[in-house]
Amino acid sequence: MWRQFGLRYQAYNFALQQRFGVRVQKVSIDAGFTCPNVDGTVARGGCTFCDNRSFSPSRRLPRADILGQIDQSIERLRIRYQNCSHYLAYFQPATNTYAPVEKLRPLYELALSHPQVVGLAIGTRSDCVPDDVLDLLEELAARTYVSVEYGMQTMHNRSLEWMNRGHDHDSFLDAVERSRPRGFEICAHAILGLPGESHEDMLATARELARVNIGAVKIHNLYCVKNTKLAEQVEAGEVELISRDEYVRTVVDFLELLPPTMVVERISGDAPPDYFVGPSWCLDKPAVKRAIEAEFERRDTWQGKNWHPD
Repeated sequence: MWRQFGLRYQAYNFALQQRFGVRVQKVSIDAGFTCPNVDGTVARGGCTFCDNRSFSPSRRLPRADILGQIDQSIERLRIRYQNCSHYLAYFQPATNTYAPVEKLRPLYELALSHPQVVGLAIGTRSDCVPDDVLDLLEELAARTYVSVEYGMQTMHNRSLEWMNRGHDHDSFLDAVERSRPRGFEICAHAILGLPGESHEDMLATARELARVNIGAVKIHNLYCVKNTKLAEQVEAGEVELISRDEYVRTVVDFLELLPPTMVVERISGDAPPDYFVGPSWCLDKPAVKRAIEAEFERRDTWQGKNWHPD
């Protein structure tokens, strides 16, 4: 359907518009969670690239309660999206299923009680979704839109080990298979430009995503923020961050391999300047988007052109 509108890939805003019939935006919520590779359960220090304050607006502000955070985010978004009145409550920083069901249920229900919230997006890890948590998510998905975002990052275990992820790719596959029949959207995060990964390695991750065939994907380049292990590695010259030209080419190659049914929730990433180290090009997200769209046009290609279903 999206190609009938002249689109080269199935962008998230388009998919939400088709689903809800109106514009829908995400509002970030910080429910105070941590991660098992921060608290010592599987590792310490968190992922090599991670400072949650750089990824989520809610971690850079004094934290109100759940409904207060939603109201604050809506007020900020009104400046840019004046006609938007429908929102997804996005439990974003850290691991948002990393708690007993007795704690999770009231947090999710409180967010859904906001009159302008039409669904949930929940960021988590594949090793933090026991069956009782999936049962809860299935229950919620029976009455509202729910998207569960798993941090796949890459299919290559050597890269997961480099980033101190604390789990392997099989963990992601297990979580997807246990999630698949439960009625919520499954989204995977993928990072391009990880050290030691060749162009073909990155495309192998795309082929794996196509094989697993989940509902949505978020793609961004490896970028560096302050006060992280990655920042030390970049400063020491141990890690070279991907160039814009290479990233643009790789994103288009990546999307060509994904099924046309898969929603593309994100095609680049950035961080607030106060936290940011590099690469500088990714701070201009509109320019990156234009460059990716121009590459699609130059090749006269589209998402799924090189996808081969089994």
